[in-house]
Amino acid sequence: MDYDIPINIAGLDLKNPVIVASGMLGLSQSIFNRLYKIGAGAIVSKSISLLPREGYRNPTIVSVGNMSYINAVGLANPGAESFSTEISKNNGPLLVSLVGSEKSDFSSIVKLFRDHKILGFELNLSCPHVEKMGMEIGDDLNLVYDIIQSIKKETTKPLFVKVGLGKSDIVEVANVAESAGADGITAINTLRAMKIDIETQCPVLENKIGGLSGSAIKPLGIRCVYELSKSLKIPIIGCGGIMTYSDVVEYMMAGASAIQIGSLIGLKGICSVGKIVRSLRSYLEAGNISDIREIIGIAHR
Repeated sequence: MDYDIPINIAGLDLKNPVIVASGMLGLSQSIFNRLYKIGAGAIVSKSISLLPREGYRNPTIVSVGNMSYINAVGLANPGAESFSTEISKNNGPLLVSLVGSEKSDFSSIVKLFRDHKILGFELNLSCPHVEKMGMEIGDDLNLVYDIIQSIKKETTKPLFVKVGLGKSDIVEVANVAESAGADGITAINTLRAMKIDIETQCPVLENKIGGLSGSAIKPLGIRCVYELSKSLKIPIIGCGGIMTYSDVVEYMMAGASAIQIGSLIGLKGICSVGKIVRSLRSYLEAGNISDIREIIGIAHR
């Protein structure tokens, strides 16, 4: 099966712009290999911390209808050393997502992956449900700048910074990231949300507050990408609520050079990745669009 829709983003040549978002199937090399074969242009790992994290107890995810979820997994992961061993033989287009609670964590993690065959890194600055490891860091602009610079000192590989809707203006955060040396921006992350069971009269999630993902957040994602693309010189990866090829096209017309899918995989399985790519190819062929770059930012005319 031909999944080629070539795109270059931040110096990376991808076979297509459809990337698997962090948090979905992101810890197993065998799963990565399957995703490569069924069409993924690239994959972002689950967010990896310096030390292992158990995360929250169940329930950690709840459906809220309209192809949308609230989740609070708590950044569960095996830690950087264990994950570096897991992907030691990786040969595919993998980005490692980084998360930490202080500046020194990030450079320490990056050092462990220095000799691995990976595309680069994605810095998670916008997890909405873990204290001192997500939005609290992303809202501190001086810390954002310092963390990015500390990472860039340790690697020549591209660094994408994932931003969300916290207390700080998303465009301001992205501008700081760009000035600090980020090679690209991923927008957006999930949004703080919750659900209450009216029978038990209690919040459904163990952590009470989680992150809203899925179709419900797509209009916000589109708006953010549109505004970011007017302000930034570095490329943007659009993320949030992508369920069909038309959602991909909309994000790219808003200014994204590539996109990430997450909730769709939870709903439809990993084969949905290839289906999105094939449908996108059909759209381009039907419109006689030979180069997908022709549609990037076209809504800004």
